[in-house]
Amino acid sequence: MRSSRFNPILSATLSMATAVLAQNSSTPPPSQHPILTVTGKGVQIYICQQAAEGPQWSFQAPEAILIDVSGKPVGTHVAGPIWKSNDGSTVKGELLQKSPSPEPTSIPWLLLKASSPSGSGIMTRVEYIRRSDTHGGMAPTTGCDAQHLNAVSRVPYTATYTFYAKP
Repeated sequence: MRSSRFNPILSATLSMATAVLAQNSSTPPPSQHPILTVTGKGVQIYICQQAAEGPQWSFQAPEAILIDVSGKPVGTHVAGPIWKSNDGSTVKGELLQKSPSPEPTSIPWLLLKASSPSGSGIMTRVEYIRRSDTHGGMAPTTGCDAQHLNAVSRVPYTATYTFYAKP
C-alpha cells in the first residue's frame, strides 16, 4: 500500500523528464548561438490522400508569417521547408532531429541543418534552425475518407523558430 502513494509522484516526475528530453534533443550543438528568434504564426496544410492503410491526412506544407519580438512581420515560412527574410535572404532546412511536443496536440519540435542559402541577408549566416514551443498544427483526426480524397485542411499553429550560427 505504501508504494501506491508514490506512483503519482513517480508518474509526474517521469512526465517532466520526458518533456525535458523532448526539448533537449532539438537543441543545436554548443558552438552555435542564436542570431534570430521569431514566432511563426500560420497553418500546417494537409491533404486527404489514399494510402495503403486507407485514406489519411498527409502533410503538404507550412504557411506562416515570421514575427519578431516587437510584433513586426520579418519574413515567411513556406514549403521546402524554406524561411524567407524580408531582407531578401532565404535558407532551406534539412531535418536532423524530431521530438514530440510537450503538448500532445501540437506538432513536434525540430532541429534542422541549414542548406541552400541565397541572398545576402541574415538567413545566409544560419547553420541550424530550431522549431520549439509549438501550439496546434497536428493533422486532423477526422474528415478524411474515400468521399473526401484530395480535400485540404489548413490547421492553425504557432511555433518559435530560432536561427543559429557560430559567433
